[in-house]
Amino acid sequence: MDCEKLREVAYDFLSYLKFEKNYSPHTLRAYKTDIEEFIDFLGDAEYEIEDHNALRAFVAQNYKKLSKVTLSRKISSLKSFYRFMKRKGYIERDPTFLIRRPRAEKVLPKFFTVDEMFHFLDSIPDKNWLDKRNRAIFELMYSTGLRAEEALSMNVGDIHLEGMWVKVKGKGGKERVVPFGEKAKEAVISYLEERSKKFKFGERDPLFINKYGRRLSYRGLHTIMRTLMIRLGIHKDLALHGIRHSFATHMLDGGADLRFVQELLGHSKLSTTQRYTHISIEKLMEVYDKAHPRK
Repeated sequence: MDCEKLREVAYDFLSYLKFEKNYSPHTLRAYKTDIEEFIDFLGDAEYEIEDHNALRAFVAQNYKKLSKVTLSRKISSLKSFYRFMKRKGYIERDPTFLIRRPRAEKVLPKFFTVDEMFHFLDSIPDKNWLDKRNRAIFELMYSTGLRAEEALSMNVGDIHLEGMWVKVKGKGGKERVVPFGEKAKEAVISYLEERSKKFKFGERDPLFINKYGRRLSYRGLHTIMRTLMIRLGIHKDLALHGIRHSFATHMLDGGADLRFVQELLGHSKLSTTQRYTHISIEKLMEVYDKAHPRK
C-alpha cells in the first residue's frame, strides 16, 4: 500500500474515531499527528506497511527524543490504526503485537489548591455576558469534574437547572448524569439570562458559545483560562484538565468514596481514579496538627 492510499485509510480511521467512537478533539489531534508522522516515516524509509521492522525503527527513532508517556501514546495510536486496517481488510496481518509500550513514569495530576480554585472562580469579572459565560463554564466544570470537551459539547437541553444535573456524553459515547451545586446553578442562570438578550436559543443550541454565537472551542476556552490565571497571578502550569484534577482531588480529600468519584468522572477503570488518592501537603499538615501530641 503506497503512502497516498495509506493517508486515505488514515482519514477513514479518524472519521471512525470521531463519529462512531466519539473521541475528543484533543485525542483526535494526537492520533492524527502520530499516524501522519508514521506515514511520513514509511515513505522516507521505504518500509512496507506490514513489516514489523518499520514499527521497531519508528519507535527506536523516537525513543530518546520523547517522554515515555508520549511514546506510549504514539504506539497506542498505531496499534489502534493497525487493528482498524486489519478489520477493514486493508492488511492481512497486524505486526503491532510485537511492539510493547514503554512503562510510563507515574506522574501525579496537577491541580489547584482549594484556595487557588476559589480565588480563580471568585475573581472572574462579571461585567458582561462573556464574563458571565466564563464564570458559568468554570463553575460548572469544577462543580461536576467534566472534561473540557464534555462541557463544550453540551447543548442547552443537556443541563437541568431545577434538578441540578447535567447529561453528558463521555469517551466512547457513554452517557452519564452528573449533579452540580448551587454556585454553578447561579452562574449558569445568570449567563443564560444575559445571553438571551443577545442571542435567541433553543434546547439543541450549544450551551457555551463564543462572541459570534457559535460553539466555544477548546482552544478558545484554554486561552480564556490562561489569560485569567496570568491576570490573577496564579503561576501554575495547568491545562484545562487541571480543573477536573482539582475536582477529583478535593472530593477525595473531603472524604468522598473512591467509587463515587469514579462514577462522577466517568472512568471505566477504578485504577484511573486512584491516581487522585495522593494526599496534598495541606491535608497532611491538617491531619498532623490534629493527631500529633507534641506539635
